[in-house]
Amino acid sequence: MSRRGLMRLFCAGICASLVWLNFLPHAIALGGKQPDLNSPAPEFTLPTNTGDGEISRKISLSDYRGQWVVLYFYPQDFTSGCTLEAQRFQKDLPKYRARNTQIIGVSVNDVDSHAEFCDAEGLKFPLLADTDGSVSKLYGSWLGIMALRHTYLIDPEGILREIYLGVQPVIHSTEVLARLDELQS
Repeated sequence: MSRRGLMRLFCAGICASLVWLNFLPHAIALGGKQPDLNSPAPEFTLPTNTGDGEISRKISLSDYRGQWVVLYFYPQDFTSGCTLEAQRFQKDLPKYRARNTQIIGVSVNDVDSHAEFCDAEGLKFPLLADTDGSVSKLYGSWLGIMALRHTYLIDPEGILREIYLGVQPVIHSTEVLARLDELQS
């Protein structure tokens, strides 16, 4: 088995163990200090596959000034919960675009893994490679070897307007869209 395959298997086992042991509330607390609501979202620059078949490049949060941003952190490409969450965001992508909103996913996977994941799932939004966890730590979404399932809603001026911790992939995109509608009205 390849190193990437072993890492996926290991991370999938950790994720399953957290859920199975009902350890998730403790894991959320271990993520670190969350950024403050209604203050500037922490700035970052990370490599991405861009989600549209383009070769790797770097993007920054500031590249999306003038748009709302759904910045979501997730543990691992190709795992069941992460795949479901990405599929739901992709399914609702036209609704986000109609609301002037960019979706950005972040995990520890490298750009090649993200490219494979986007190709396999038909994702048309960027996934960022936070391979050392530095941005996950900056957002209080780090669990030692992977990102926690947290989402941050950032307004067009770069101000953090909502934080979702330990989200449920099945309903998460719907709840983010509803909150976005509230904030935009």
